Amino acid sequence: MLPFAFLPNLGATELMVVAFVALLIFGNRLPSVMRSLGKSVTEFKKGVAGIENDLDQAVNAEKKSVPGHDDSEPARMRDD
Repeated sequence: MLPFAFLPNLGATELMVVAFVALLIFGNRLPSVMRSLGKSVTEFKKGVAGIENDLDQAVNAEKKSVPGHDDSEPARMRDD
């Protein structure tokens, strides 16, 4: 998949123009905007990791609560 699939003919010159326009729009606020974006991405990753940990704990608690559950055997589907 192309990274810029919505802009198929985006070359180096066009990228420089886009960067220049972004610099004009944000000006001296660009470093603070990028810092905020970085913090947002970090917080999002922490949130996703927290959800993954919660799901893992729930699955492990469910496995422990089921009597006779053995992790060494793979689960088999029943033919009803």
